[in-house]
Amino acid sequence: MKSITKKKRSGLWQILSYPFLLFIFLPIIQLIFKVVPENFIESIQSRMVIQAIELSLKTTLITVVATVIFGTPVAYLLHHRNLKLAKFADTLVDLPTVLPPAVAGLALLMTFGRMGWIGKILNLGGIQIPFTTAAVVLAQMFIAAPYYIRSTTMGFASIGCEIKRAAALDGASRWQVFRYIMVPMSWISIINGCILTWARALGEFGATILFAGNLSGKTQTMPLAIYLGFEVNMQSAITLSVLLIGISIIVLVVAKRVLNQNHLEEEDDTEY
Repeated sequence: MKSITKKKRSGLWQILSYPFLLFIFLPIIQLIFKVVPENFIESIQSRMVIQAIELSLKTTLITVVATVIFGTPVAYLLHHRNLKLAKFADTLVDLPTVLPPAVAGLALLMTFGRMGWIGKILNLGGIQIPFTTAAVVLAQMFIAAPYYIRSTTMGFASIGCEIKRAAALDGASRWQVFRYIMVPMSWISIINGCILTWARALGEFGATILFAGNLSGKTQTMPLAIYLGFEVNMQSAITLSVLLIGISIIVLVVAKRVLNQNHLEEEDDTEY
């Protein structure tokens, strides 16, 4: 009787979950079925689409590299939860993930624009950031970097203090502990953070269009090309949308496999 009751309850919860699952599933499938193979091949060979793909791949790669360089020290700081600065930084790092992207783009424009605090200094050297490819990278990094920092912080925090203390007692410096213990033991979290950051940067739109504009071949990434294609060439917009959907699915599958691998390794460690 108990097993029958449990099956009925599980069946009820499955039925109640269908509306929301369909709400996500149907628009994606509808978009995919709108693709005509001949038009898809023609659109993917167009100059605008090729430039948008190339620019997106280039800028997101730079974004990930810059995020690893500048975000890793922040992740190291955040895993020291007892520090006052870490508590403040913890909230600050999460702020871009809850800010509307348009607000983020406007804030970047006000900071790096001609009248901004940093923009004024850069202008003295003849350097202009807004509406350039560099602005695309900064917008992507502002929005996407928290995903890397959060994932890497969790990886660093999962390492037992006794391991680091043992290394310190053996004469290892803080840099050696970080390089030879923390990074190797957190590599799965670091890779996962890079994957999530790249995926989020690839789909960034709001901050980019306000801070970098929508200049073909210069600042027009795939999401911006979709926006333009919606007004000019719907088939190009659909083609790029389907490409982004495919990339997003691949990224999610890879990220979940990386996390599952991490969980399996942790379970194996607990057995001994």
